[in-house]
Order: sequence, then structure tokens, then C-alpha cells
Amino acid sequence: MAALLDNVKGALFDLDGVLVDTAKYHYLAWKQLAEELGFAFTEADNERLKGVSRTRSLEIVLEVGGVSLSEAEKHRLAEEKNERYLQYIRNMDESELLPGAKAYLLQLKEQGVRIALGSASKNAVFILEKVGILELFDSIVDGTKVSKAKPDPEVFTLGCHELGLTPQDCVVFEDAEAGVQAAIAAGMYVVGIGSEAILGAANRVVRGLDELVA
Repeated sequence: MAALLDNVKGALFDLDGVLVDTAKYHYLAWKQLAEELGFAFTEADNERLKGVSRTRSLEIVLEVGGVSLSEAEKHRLAEEKNERYLQYIRNMDESELLPGAKAYLLQLKEQGVRIALGSASKNAVFILEKVGILELFDSIVDGTKVSKAKPDPEVFTLGCHELGLTPQDCVVFEDAEAGVQAAIAAGMYVVGIGSEAILGAANRVVRGLDELVA
């Protein structure tokens, strides 16, 4: 990775599954919502929500249960789910950073690499504050700034623009297949975080950021 970074000026990170693991809290909140609607929502079902916006996540959950609702009811349920999720993440602290996350961000900063977040989460700033790494980011592109969900490249192209760089200057770190596709569509080098079986389209796949810390 050191050789790669010789030519990299910007690094864009997805949030969940790369820097922190909030997927467990999303899952619990969606599971509770599904139970209220009268059907089961499993961890296998939850895999379909990786890297997907809140609105699309709700649609997938409803598809799993075979439930049809009005737009007003969908909006109410999405807000209800988010409030449950917020109750969980209010208790987060630096101990919930994934292994190597902070050390790798600091390493990049020392090398003069500019850092952006590229996440669908609308709670990204709050989470970064809770785990103590918000100040390490030069740009935050989250669900409050973009309208198109991954695999659309909008989140990464905007992040690149906010860093004042070209796609060729940047590397993306992603744990979801849709995120890898978005990075490729944006014309950026992409490092998959997780399973090569799922993220094989990435330029490189590692288990976690701890593997990249010098």
C-alpha cells in the first residue's frame, strides 16, 4: 500500500464496515420495525441493506415482508427506525472504531493525503464525533449532501471535488459491493475492505484497515 500512496493525494472512506461497525445497530432497529409489522427480518436479509440509502433500505425491508404502505406511512416508519438507531449510537465512543481505523487515518494525514468521507449515512457527522475522528476529515460527503445512492458515483465524485482533486488522484476504501461499483464508476482506485468473494471487482482487497498500517 505504501507504493500506491506515493501517487495518491486523496483518500475517500465509506463509514460503516470500514471505520466503524454500526451495521449491528441498523439491523436491530430494522428488526424491531419488521417485528412490529408482523414478519421476521434476518441477518441474511440485512446483508441486502449494505451501502444502501435509508429510503431504499426501508423498501427492501418491506419487500422481505411483502408489505405495501403509503408514502406517508413509509416516511413515518423511516423516521421511527432512525430514532431507534440514534438511541443505539448515542452510546458510541472511540472503542467502537474498527481495528487500525484511527491509526491509518493518522498515517495518511502525516503523508499529506487529504481525507474525505463518502457515506450514505445522514448521521455520519454525529458518529464521527462520538468516536473522536471528525477532525481528521477534510470533507464530509454524506446522505445530507447527495441524492443518488451507491452504486451511483455521486458521493465519491462530490468528495473528490470537495478535496480539490481529480479521480485519478484518489483512492476509495469500501466494504460493500455497491460502493466498489460506485468508486469504479467514479474512475477511482478502490480498496475493498472485507471478503474478496464479494469485493473481487476492487483493485485490492484487505481484511481491514489494520492490514495497511505501516
